[in-house]
Amino acid sequence: MIEHELLFLGLLKNGPKHGYEIKRLIEEELFPFVGLKIKSIYYPLKTMEKLGLVKKDVGREGKWPEKYVYSLTSKGEKIFDHLITESFLSIERPYFNIDLSLYFLEYVDKPIAKRQLRGRILFLRRIRRELQSLKKTMKTPRRHLEVIVDHDLDLVEAEIRSIGRLMEALS
Repeated sequence: MIEHELLFLGLLKNGPKHGYEIKRLIEEELFPFVGLKIKSIYYPLKTMEKLGLVKKDVGREGKWPEKYVYSLTSKGEKIFDHLITESFLSIERPYFNIDLSLYFLEYVDKPIAKRQLRGRILFLRRIRRELQSLKKTMKTPRRHLEVIVDHDLDLVEAEIRSIGRLMEALS
């Protein structure tokens, strides 16, 4: 839940937003960069409202139906500041889905393993191209988004090198 709290509180940091706007920001702006998917935005918002982190107001524009507008409380500001600074130090050992296959690598024929690993490298190269394209097509230079893309590119490059070494070892 900490990631979700950080996400919602961070989105409200620069001002109140209605539910649809929060959902749109998550799906269109954040997802391509951080990969977080949220099934429902209203449950976490309701939970944070009960905790006093966000405040919900009812708003109406013209003839349109009422909308709930969420804003950050002072308690929410403090929690956000705490979560954001703590998240820089939150490190977990990365686990990749390939690690389990590598554990049982001795049971796989080398030609089959090499073929699958070549396929993985092709897939990783496609991800690298997509990230490079994403970086080039960002509408406005937004340093925080460029930092995320550069970090992801570094990780993809490291994975490509690692798989390459593994394929050499299988030869």
